[in-house]
Amino acid sequence: MREAHEAARWQANQALSPGAVTWYLSSLQRQLGPDRGLGDGKLRRLLMDLLKRGLAVNSAERRQLGQLLPTIVTGYLDRWRDALLAGPIPSAERLARAIATHLLDLGHSSGHLHRWARELSQKPGTTLGDLLAEACGVARRGDVTYEVLVPFASLPNHVQLAAHLPEWLDATRAAHWLAMNNVAKPPRQYGAFLYSITAKDPTAAARAAGALVQRLQARATYARGEAAGRLEPVGKVWIAGHDHPLPVSPPARGVDVLSLVREKTMYAISTKGALDDALEMAAPLNAGPAAPAVSGAWSAIESLLSQASDAGEGRPGRVVAADRLAAIVACSWPRAELTALSYRHRPEVPDALSVELDSLKKNLDRSRAMAVALHDGVALAVNSPSDNAAVQRIAAVVANPYKELADVRAVFEGVVRRLYRQRNIVVHGGTTASVAMDATLRTASPLVGAGFDRLVHAKLQTGVGPLELAARAANSLELIGDPLGPDLCSLLE
Repeated sequence: MREAHEAARWQANQALSPGAVTWYLSSLQRQLGPDRGLGDGKLRRLLMDLLKRGLAVNSAERRQLGQLLPTIVTGYLDRWRDALLAGPIPSAERLARAIATHLLDLGHSSGHLHRWARELSQKPGTTLGDLLAEACGVARRGDVTYEVLVPFASLPNHVQLAAHLPEWLDATRAAHWLAMNNVAKPPRQYGAFLYSITAKDPTAAARAAGALVQRLQARATYARGEAAGRLEPVGKVWIAGHDHPLPVSPPARGVDVLSLVREKTMYAISTKGALDDALEMAAPLNAGPAAPAVSGAWSAIESLLSQASDAGEGRPGRVVAADRLAAIVACSWPRAELTALSYRHRPEVPDALSVELDSLKKNLDRSRAMAVALHDGVALAVNSPSDNAAVQRIAAVVANPYKELADVRAVFEGVVRRLYRQRNIVVHGGTTASVAMDATLRTASPLVGAGFDRLVHAKLQTGVGPLELAARAANSLELIGDPLGPDLCSLLE
């Protein structure tokens, strides 16, 4: 809802088009339908009404929404808990997504939440009620101010450029800070910046410090002469009161194009085509700063999956590239899910399915065997909660592929279109400080990686180009379940 409130301002500044905002508000209404964190009374109906009427920048509807935002955020998980007590209980994945998304949007780091959830799940006798009660407690936690030390192995001309800054510590003072904080193995360093960072948890503070380092590195590229050397952090940050250092760089965002490895073309760069250019443009999405990440990623998507004829009267325009990528990823997902589960089905006593899987060498055949087994009601022998959730997801697709894949496609379209909106805010609005930037990078990056992986695979294996693959995906999503349509594991074949 904060993103919807903000979108009106970007539309007024002509960073977002009216069509993009209208589409987003319409999709948001569909998302609010099953969201039990909004309650079942007047709040939900009021929000739906405001979205239907539109949120022009100086409108009464937008002012009303702005006043409602604290009410929406406060007690969101408490309302989920109350709804579950009243029943019915939603799917485990739906509930987990609601909890995780809300806590991440509040500013908690993914690493901290993962450790919290793992420790909680490993406690004997933990119930769903315990999980929700703990999650509500996490949501109510306030911000904490952390003292974060970022040491550097190299900082060009730091005497002239950093010594006058209050946050700078020379090597002696940095060593003293490390000693006072009981760091047993201090790093070799030539000075450090000591930042005061407000965050939800130590990992979030470390990642905020990492973002500051990226800004420093970006500024350093403008120097010349003695100041133009390499600015190099030691790779870790230390937080006052915490024993162990944390990485200065955040984890990669999951843009994995494994076909480059499987097809042994990772280092084959003697020739250059559209896919090579796209991969180069999208490279910052995996670990780079927000501005080049979203702008480069969208440029890569648009270059491959749009054409001049997409623009014009009655046509969708460049955003159709997002929908085409979403269709490709939706078609690739069932086979990937089934293949992964085929390696996790390990009954204590071998059954007919495990024996058949052991005899199959190709992943396509393994995924088809899994689809048949799920269709026939075979219970899979998987142990982890994530695998059980995957079984529930894919079993629903096997039972009703047309409907379920349409839903998946719609979700993916929303994610990639959001990337396009964020790119426009960066390029036309001149900022990376939009409320949805972090969430966009978190959710869109793996989808972009999955889509590019399929584009690379299709080109290398069969010579099929991006637009042709997108057309094949669109046909498969329309014909799946029909006698003349493809099978679930061959939607891109």
